[in-house]
Amino acid sequence: MIESPLTRVSVRDLCLFAHHGVLEEEKRLGQRFFINIDALVNIDPAIKDDDYHQAVCYAGLCDIASEITRGSSFNLIETLADRIASAILERYSQVVETHIEIRKPSAPLPYTVSEAAIKITKKRHEVVGLSLGANLGPREATLKAAIDMLARAEGLQIDRVSGLYDSAPWGVEDQPPFINLCLLGQTSLRPMALLRLCKEIELLLGRIPGRHWGERALDIDLLFYGEMQIDNPVLTLPHPRIFERAFVLEPLYELDPTFTISGRNISEALAQLARTEGDVVRRAGAPFPSSEESYVN
Repeated sequence: MIESPLTRVSVRDLCLFAHHGVLEEEKRLGQRFFINIDALVNIDPAIKDDDYHQAVCYAGLCDIASEITRGSSFNLIETLADRIASAILERYSQVVETHIEIRKPSAPLPYTVSEAAIKITKKRHEVVGLSLGANLGPREATLKAAIDMLARAEGLQIDRVSGLYDSAPWGVEDQPPFINLCLLGQTSLRPMALLRLCKEIELLLGRIPGRHWGERALDIDLLFYGEMQIDNPVLTLPHPRIFERAFVLEPLYELDPTFTISGRNISEALAQLARTEGDVVRRAGAPFPSSEESYVN
């Protein structure tokens, strides 16, 4: 399943008069600024329904830039560009990435130049949850290697990692017990790109095709991706069996008992789940970085 390419929505040479700059004269007298905006947008819903309200409005982008440019005075146009980019991502959930260029033709420089300019790029980051499990081979070493590979991946930051849980097989019982854990993080990768990353790591660490819900060297499930809902032959989000699996709910509860997925609280879901004695047991100690530590790319 290939994700649809993003659509580029652009505004060019928006001219605004404002009072930005380090020098007092710039703040007092003001000058013209020219702003270019590029927004990379998931516009499929708008196209499907031919619905203006699901699109990213050109005038809306101009309004955001104007409100911020004229609303405050900044020493740096880099700061101004960052504020505009952040506001666009906040106002338009369809925008995945935005590029802002600000040109300053009257920059007070002791040189002859046509203008001074800066460009910045800002990407949307979504909170994501992953479940990892293994019941073949050197299970602890495989899980540790998987976390390390995820933490080094561009566009993914691991924020919290649960402890290890010994889990009885689920779905297919005639197989060895599993070790499971969950992690929470942030990503600028699109959902299918994150799924591909997970599958590549599984293969690199020894997973081979086998029976459904059967034994495996490594399993990495994408549990949720922000508030996004996806249902296609390759990926369903949130994961359809989160609330059926103690080996997922227990480590998620450890990471954040107040967390909600699709409006359902993890604590309540775990309390309502039918259990068998010893189905999921947390191991003592912390062989991996604790949930208080961060993995930074």
